[in-house]
Amino acid sequence: MLKRKIYDELVAWKKRSNGATALMIDGARRVGKSFIAKEFAKSEYRSYILIDFGQAPKDVLDLFINDSADLDLFFAKLSAFYSTVLHKRESLIIFDEVQQYPRARQLIKYLVADGRFDYLETGSLIRLKKNVQDIIIPSEEDHVEMFPLDFEEFLWAMGDDATYPLIRHCFEARKPLGAALHRKIMNDFRQYILVGGMPQAVLAYMNGKDFEGADIAKRRILKLYRDDVAKFAEGYEDKVFAVFDNIPGQLSKKEKKYKLSSLGKQARYRTYEDSFVWLNEAMIVNTCFNATDPHIGLALSADNATQKCYMADTGLLVTLTFQDKKYTDNELYRAILFDKLEINEGMLMENIVAQMLRLHRPRLYFYSRSDNLHRENDIEIDFLIAEGKKIAPVEVKSAGYRSHSSLDKFRKRFHSVIGNSYILYPKDIMIKDGIIHLPLYMAELL
Repeated sequence: MLKRKIYDELVAWKKRSNGATALMIDGARRVGKSFIAKEFAKSEYRSYILIDFGQAPKDVLDLFINDSADLDLFFAKLSAFYSTVLHKRESLIIFDEVQQYPRARQLIKYLVADGRFDYLETGSLIRLKKNVQDIIIPSEEDHVEMFPLDFEEFLWAMGDDATYPLIRHCFEARKPLGAALHRKIMNDFRQYILVGGMPQAVLAYMNGKDFEGADIAKRRILKLYRDDVAKFAEGYEDKVFAVFDNIPGQLSKKEKKYKLSSLGKQARYRTYEDSFVWLNEAMIVNTCFNATDPHIGLALSADNATQKCYMADTGLLVTLTFQDKKYTDNELYRAILFDKLEINEGMLMENIVAQMLRLHRPRLYFYSRSDNLHRENDIEIDFLIAEGKKIAPVEVKSAGYRSHSSLDKFRKRFHSVIGNSYILYPKDIMIKDGIIHLPLYMAELL
């Protein structure tokens, strides 16, 4: 069993809501939603019923059509079909993959008002228009997002419960961990980058640190994503495939903004906008938008047409990059494990930082400014995050970086709104020139 932080959020919802709302767990496919829902139900309720709308029989679906007006009969038939006794205020009903049957989601309003039981929904692609059209979204629905395992959860899976509290302590105290410990943690972090946080890949890797097994699991997930595109992006699936398949190529460039010209000379954002939205709403990617004027706030100045497109799981990015080759031909594994990474270093490091920053933020932002007449005025900042009322620029650097000219120019230009400034890199904690240097594995603490 993989220990997940979201479990505590489910327990908190149960206590806080006390039946007043249902809870929707939104996340990409294969991120572990169904598993955590069942574990929560087993441990926190006297009984539960899980209805998997991906394969629910017609007899169950018919209940939502023919018997939903009589909830006494509805629950009696549901209980009989699943051979499970339901106890008032002590049972949970799980609507798994509810996007497959929107009618059930619409019924939540009346089920919650009835008050007999608690309701947990899990969904992928739930925000896509195709999966919400013709239904009224219930206002009695709380939401929580579920992501791939973060680095701390990955360490838990490896049997290490002791390291991350120390990482957190050193982050808060701004104290170095020391060469030996930092080296050990970076070794674990490199494994996390390669394996990623998708539960199936992590479980495969746990069996003897089997990178090949993890790679096979990730290839299955990528195929599932492609199947979903074909099914749910009908009419523009070719454009979604084009954007998705081109992500590694875009991120491998020095400037990581997604250049539509790579998809065709006549490509325009308005033509591909639905494709970017689809991938973001499916939580397959983490989209990062250009905040053109941090003086007025990140969201207010966001240019949606200028964006970077990161994979939501870096382990999947590693496999996607070499999807046409065998695992044994994937030199990224050897390069990262032996700290010899030269190819695509920026791609992977920026992607993992985006993945970690997204854990606590609904949207990601960066800053880009070009001056064609005076190139010395160009500024590129990898990420911008809000810290209270201030903006914090975040740069991702390699171990041997020599300067941070863009960061210096940005700090000077927006000094009135800037709080802390960060550089994330493969070395230990250091504060220099008023900039807080943090090891990459601390990104999720920002």
